[in-house]
Amino acid sequence: MVIVTSGTILPFAFSRDGAQEVSGEEGKADPMTTLQAIELRCPVCENRFRSQTVISTNSFGGKRTDFHERAAGTQPLPYLIHTCNRCGYSGSERDFTEEVDVSPGLKEHVWNELAPAVASGNLTGSEKYEAAAKVAEWQSLEPRHVADLLLRAAWCCVDEGDIEAERFFRRKAAWKFEESLDSFDGVARDERAVLTYLVGELWRRVGDAKVARDWFDKVPNEIVDSQTQQWVIDAAKQQRDCPREWFG
Repeated sequence: MVIVTSGTILPFAFSRDGAQEVSGEEGKADPMTTLQAIELRCPVCENRFRSQTVISTNSFGGKRTDFHERAAGTQPLPYLIHTCNRCGYSGSERDFTEEVDVSPGLKEHVWNELAPAVASGNLTGSEKYEAAAKVAEWQSLEPRHVADLLLRAAWCCVDEGDIEAERFFRRKAAWKFEESLDSFDGVARDERAVLTYLVGELWRRVGDAKVARDWFDKVPNEIVDSQTQQWVIDAAKQQRDCPREWFG
């Protein structure tokens, strides 16, 4: 199951605010993606609106080599981000709580740049993640958090069949992940190898083989535990020399 928490990407063990894997009998995961209606209050315009959130999902659809884990049936990604239908403010469920600090500058950005889009109709999953990424940047959140949202926008584009938008978001995500890696304190030491691999895989999927190879070649230097991280080295070598679409 792919789960998202605090905007942090890690393979095999995602965690996410507001959604959980619900187990059935004998420890088996619920085979369906289950949604639940919730009511949210927008911290920008105080509009109250209804949205849907993920209660349970599955990973039966496999995992792509950019960590895009697929569910069988309804894909959960579009329901992990909520968008105010009045002003366009977007984020996870926790971004709509009373504790959220909304500055006058953020409100101005939202009304000027996001409100016109929601006025034209319902947003796609990728558009919701793009809006959430803009909100995160306006709040001066860490590049890693913004990158995670942009990567999920690209994943949504796969389901939406929008190849150009997918490449656009992959580039933007790669640049933000690079920015977080350059900061050194923006990425935990034991996560650097995974993100270095991911940047390489994003550039490979965009079509820039040379840049991708350069990033894959950096992976061994980021390893901190050769026993538990050997899979990262193997994945980087595989995607550099004989790339595959899926893990496993």
